[in-house]
Amino acid sequence: MNAVPLRNSKDALAVNWFEITIRNPAGEVTYRNSFITDLAVDRDNVAELAACGRARWKIENGTFNVLKTDGYNLEHNFGHGKQNLAALLVTLNLLAFAFHTVCDQTEPLWQLARSKTSSRVQFFSRLATITIYLIFPSWADLLQTLAFTQPPPRPP
Repeated sequence: MNAVPLRNSKDALAVNWFEITIRNPAGEVTYRNSFITDLAVDRDNVAELAACGRARWKIENGTFNVLKTDGYNLEHNFGHGKQNLAALLVTLNLLAFAFHTVCDQTEPLWQLARSKTSSRVQFFSRLATITIYLIFPSWADLLQTLAFTQPPPRPP
């Protein structure tokens, strides 16, 4: 459907909407979702728009899953604080996730250290534990120790 008002008022934004339902051979619904877009929807492009919508949903859902289950402890409702604390904590979590993702893609020493653990949670647990007991002269020394390419520094 094209030019559907987003709400019931005269000044409502007009959007284009479509729904996708996927059924298995037995006729059971295995996937259902609807999408809003500013692109015109017609029978020539609806399949492509649906594929793009599903891909975007999968990326967003995967990201939130990582933030909830892989050591970031972010829930959909962060529920702390009266005014600004919740927003601050979410922002710090998202910044940490962004930096860790950049490191996952671009930093060989970080990648090597991460490869020695089975999950992000285990990696962050090791990082927190080792820094409780030892002082490292540099970030590289810490990562090399976590990657088992260098022994930890001797305590003072």
